[in-house]
Amino acid sequence: MKRNWLLAVSLALVLAMVGLCGCSPGSTVVSGPFSNQQEGIWVTGEGEVMAVPDIVTLRLGIEAQAVTVDEARLQAAGAMDGVKAALIDNGVAEKDIQTQYFSIRQVTEWNRESEEETVVGYRVTNMVAAKIRDVDKVGSIIDAVATAGGDLTRIDSISFSVDDPSAYYEEAREKAVADAKAKAEQLAKLAEVKLGKPTYISEGIQTLSSIYPRGMIEEVAAAAPTTPISPGEMEISLTVQVAYAILD
Repeated sequence: MKRNWLLAVSLALVLAMVGLCGCSPGSTVVSGPFSNQQEGIWVTGEGEVMAVPDIVTLRLGIEAQAVTVDEARLQAAGAMDGVKAALIDNGVAEKDIQTQYFSIRQVTEWNRESEEETVVGYRVTNMVAAKIRDVDKVGSIIDAVATAGGDLTRIDSISFSVDDPSAYYEEAREKAVADAKAKAEQLAKLAEVKLGKPTYISEGIQTLSSIYPRGMIEEVAAAAPTTPISPGEMEISLTVQVAYAILD
């Protein structure tokens, strides 16, 4: 019995010593599927291309206010019918007109005599997003909408985009990979090592942002009687993260 107890104590001491050696300062334990990707040269490449927008999205609509809900609703409905007709008459497809917001809200004022909020009317708001595929007609479409909706017309925002940016992203991707390779080659040269093949490639963030050239809107405004709209250019960019092996 005593002998078995001594063997158990000895085994416990051996296991403890092995554990301490394994966790000694300076040691590194790497496990999991990414253990082979901790070595090499890691770089991030960036690619950018410029594109001219071919889609314009207008967020517009009607806002009517009256003493009763029914009166405000009828005013808004009539004006919105005119706005939608103006959009369609100017080449905007019905499938490209989508309701974005609709509300009926009370309009209140502070009554000094009773010292409380009182309802003085109702406001109906109806906003749609209209996708315009002919950029050159945006100004004239805005004018037609404003005329159709009259004083009830509201134009909330305008945005530009590219209908099919895939070709631009392909070009940006090529530039990003070339940029990553150039950075890796420079790092390898500075470190006096030989660069191997990529062992890991991951595509990062894709962005599409508008850039408006200065002075263009003023020039168009001086030459055209319609509302001046300038699409400018859009910057399409993406990043790639690449890991290169280091050859012996």
